[in-house]
Amino acid sequence: MTIIIIEDEVKTAKALGQLILSIRPDAQILSYIQSIDGAVSYLLENDQPDLIFMDIQLADGLCFEIFKNVEVLSPVIFCTAFDDYAIEAFKSNGIDYILKPFSRESIAGAIKKAAELKNFFQRNKKAMPDFDYLLTRNGENKGKSSFLVFKNNKYQTVLTENIALFYIKNETPTILSFDKTEYQITQSLDEVHKLLSPTQFFRINRQYLVNFSAIREAEHYFSRKLIIKLTIPTEEKLLVGKEKATAFLSWLENR
Repeated sequence: MTIIIIEDEVKTAKALGQLILSIRPDAQILSYIQSIDGAVSYLLENDQPDLIFMDIQLADGLCFEIFKNVEVLSPVIFCTAFDDYAIEAFKSNGIDYILKPFSRESIAGAIKKAAELKNFFQRNKKAMPDFDYLLTRNGENKGKSSFLVFKNNKYQTVLTENIALFYIKNETPTILSFDKTEYQITQSLDEVHKLLSPTQFFRINRQYLVNFSAIREAEHYFSRKLIIKLTIPTEEKLLVGKEKATAFLSWLENR
């Protein structure tokens, strides 16, 4: 089991690491991280671990900012001195919420829960149907056909088929059309994702939702990631993490 610990108090982080290793000697503590920026950089540049232990109040703000800047795929155990953030924690990959000072029993219970969840999904992965695929086959998930936008003091509609991608620009959800026009929208990317046809759009990471028609090619990248090249230029490299690479290639092939 690979683990990272995101905690701004060095002594607390080291004590937690020692406690984890005493419970699971086979575990690997990959990194101790003290800040939001450090966590975002690590998760963008490395394979994601099997489990994350995360404090909520870090040196540079609340840890939930991490989830706004990078797609966190690992289950998270929140360890905090405050009980005010439980609901938001469980919306952010949280599988347990432990109040400080933590005990051996609470940490052991959380690790056990993480292992049991992993085993459950591994056992049942093949048996679980692809609901997006089934809905599409039944004609029930064709996706939203257009989006209402406000630009140059006017309301107008943009046909979904003319949208190359949805992405986050300066913290604002934005449409980029095939003619390279940008439109700001009020819905979050999570909300937009639910409105789109899963055969036409793929959420390559937390920042980008890409139209199949906009994809020119995909290439292998560092750490078993993929880099996506579109028919129109983008300001940033579009990367698909190792965890999503297989699903993305399957999506390209089985539309």
